[in-house]
Parts: sequence; C-alpha cells; structure tokens
Amino acid sequence: MSTPFVELRGSRLLKKPLRIEGEYARPAGDTLVRQVRAPYVETSTIKAGSVTIARGGAAHTYSLDRAPQLAGQQNSFGALLSGDRAQLERAFRVDSEGTRERWTLRLTPKDARMAAYVRGLTLFGRGAELRCIETTPVKGDLQRTLLAGAAVAATGVDDAARLSTLCRGDAAR
Repeated sequence: MSTPFVELRGSRLLKKPLRIEGEYARPAGDTLVRQVRAPYVETSTIKAGSVTIARGGAAHTYSLDRAPQLAGQQNSFGALLSGDRAQLERAFRVDSEGTRERWTLRLTPKDARMAAYVRGLTLFGRGAELRCIETTPVKGDLQRTLLAGAAVAATGVDDAARLSTLCRGDAAR
C-alpha cells in the first residue's frame, strides 16, 4: 500500500512554506516508509521501535524513544490503513464529524511524551480516501500533508490558500 504526498512546512524564517514531495508506503504491518523525492532525496523507515533515515548515501538509525511523535505517526497510519479504531483510540482521543462522503477526524495524543511535541492531528477525507493530515505542533507552525488525490491535485499549486482548500476537501472535483 502506498500513496503520494505533498508536505508543507512553514517557518518564520522562510518567505514561503517548504514544499516536500514523495510517497508514503506501508510494505508490512509494522513498517512505514517515507520516501522524499523533492527538493532532496531521503528515505525514512519506521520499524521495530526505530527509525532509519537514509540521505546522501549515509543512513542513521534512532530509537523511537527519541522521537515519540514518529511512533505516534506510525501507530496512527497503521490503525487508519487497517481500519483498527481500537488501536487508534489506545493512542489518541478521537473526535469525528461529517459524513462518509466528507469527514474529519481530530486526534489528540494520550501519551504525554508525544503530547509534548504534538498538540493534535486533524485528518480530512472523502469516502475511503485520507486526503490530508494537519499536524499542530506544540511549538512552531502547522504542518500540512496532502495525500492521495489531494497530493495529485496539488501538482504545480504553490498558493497556500489553494493548498489548504485541497487539504480540507473544499475544492470542486
């Protein structure tokens, strides 16, 4: 299972958000792979309690204890992709709204270590398609990750308002 993504990272130091493009893959139930293709090449693999980041020919492996937000990301992606609400509710307080055609899930971390980094995640979807994840960090700017059809629709789009519209599913098909 895989899906393209477009991620926007804002910073007060940048004139416009950094745009990162690539693909998320879940080759096995306990593995999440994030392949960045632009503006640099990097592969991050989360598996067995660690993350390995390969960039420029060098690879480094870190324990997820050092990055609890990544452990939460792996758990939430796994639970969402498998439809395991119980697993999702073990890690997050889950609030949902909308209809099957257009829905929103708000996830608030239960784990104090993760909550020290991430205030919450808001997921937007249409039908069975997860289209976007907005991550609200404790410090810093909101991070928006467009997935699947929203990522494809974002090709060539640089306008922040238009990308927000694509993320939240407000755009006409």
